[in-house]
Amino acid sequence: MDWPTVIYSEEIVREGFGIADPKIPLSARVELIEALSATGLKRISLGAFVSPRYVPQMACFKELLRSFRPTPGVSYLTFAHTPKARSIAAEFSPPLTLEDEWCSLAIDICDVHQRRNVNRSIEQAMQAWPEAVEDARSRGITQARVAIYSAWGSNFLGKFSRDYRLSMLARQIDLLQAAGLQVAEIGLHDSQSFCLPHEMEQDLRAIKRQWPAVKQFHLHMHDARGMALPSLYAALRTLEPSDTLLIDGTLGGLGGGQYCGNGIASGMVATEDLLHMLEGMGIPTGVDLDKLIECVWMVERMLGVPAFGHVAKAGPRPGPGQTYDPNLPAVESLQGARHFKLGPAAYEGEAYSPWKAPITGPWFHVPQGQTSKP
Repeated sequence: MDWPTVIYSEEIVREGFGIADPKIPLSARVELIEALSATGLKRISLGAFVSPRYVPQMACFKELLRSFRPTPGVSYLTFAHTPKARSIAAEFSPPLTLEDEWCSLAIDICDVHQRRNVNRSIEQAMQAWPEAVEDARSRGITQARVAIYSAWGSNFLGKFSRDYRLSMLARQIDLLQAAGLQVAEIGLHDSQSFCLPHEMEQDLRAIKRQWPAVKQFHLHMHDARGMALPSLYAALRTLEPSDTLLIDGTLGGLGGGQYCGNGIASGMVATEDLLHMLEGMGIPTGVDLDKLIECVWMVERMLGVPAFGHVAKAGPRPGPGQTYDPNLPAVESLQGARHFKLGPAAYEGEAYSPWKAPITGPWFHVPQGQTSKP
């Protein structure tokens, strides 16, 4: 099967630390960014220029930008959501990467979450759109992106209909097209973890029917109910080879939103799980999964909480030359399971071997009916 082009953006420093202990030392943040930069990841979001009164975790953001060593070929991004933030970002470029500027419109279609998150109603947010469009036109910007947050539903208002989703996209797209801007990207953000895989599939098909010229899609999937990865798989199955899919996620699936009611439990799709799946599907990522797992363990030590992802706990599927010893002792704990990377030292003192003799036999190497290893 031919897949869409996948672009991955690592969000742990912004999304994950945005809800973590604000006392995480600057030196630890720098260490993590530099370790992430060595994994092969090409896009790393570092934070946002926001008030420390509301997001104290970002109080050291400017100092952070002055402290780490950028790696050539890696884009370091920020969430520049206001003209003031864009102006400050320009002062810190480099190390920040200022990508081609778009006219960006977005709306949280849950009015409760919209108010809790940015202290403005849906109506108030939409009233600012014409000014944003005119500002973009005055600066010669011709491309635009649109997005809806809480796209599939709300912990406060319940499930949303497809008609409602499409109508809130249409409000933005109609305004932009009337102003002569080309809408090139549509974003769907599952801020409150309501998406199910079949809804993702049906929605993308409906969007592509209604706006066939749009070829880039941005998915930001929270994971409070475990549906982020299967929903992203549904998106990959639905989109065409000519499409581009931009996916956000975090190491270990750590992250969340302060205002959705789930806190850190809302998480995100886990970077290591998603990239492991993509590689297995034949979609190259260019990322060293072994180094990435080390970064997950680093984040666990920094935050003092276990990651939500799976691959950093049990390891990737063993490839040729990496399969487990058939006489491996019984392993029970999460620490013991890390033998995939740490070797016998991981389970030293806790494992036991109930086998009186080594496991051998005619089916030891190749399963019955299979003439060679896959």
